[in-house]
Amino acid sequence: MGRKNRVLVPEARKQLDQLKVDVMKAKGYVVDDDQPHAVKFEIAKELGIPLSEEYNGKLTSEQAGKIGGPIGGNMVKEMVRLAQEQMARDKN
Repeated sequence: MGRKNRVLVPEARKQLDQLKVDVMKAKGYVVDDDQPHAVKFEIAKELGIPLSEEYNGKLTSEQAGKIGGPIGGNMVKEMVRLAQEQMARDKN
């Protein structure tokens, strides 16, 4: 049974999806603005990992991490950069 990716503040989902689109496009990936989650399939294909739209229970945690890591990691880096920028502006 797969777990659902839950956003702590559901109202933030749209902005998080847009962040994913912006970050992954900046990294050179083709991302559909209406389906930002689909970028994981491009990453999986690039890495030779058999990710499907259906059941993926046979993927190892290492494989799943190789797919999700670049997405989540780059999103976190961008959020930290934005927060640092905001703090620098607030300082002045």
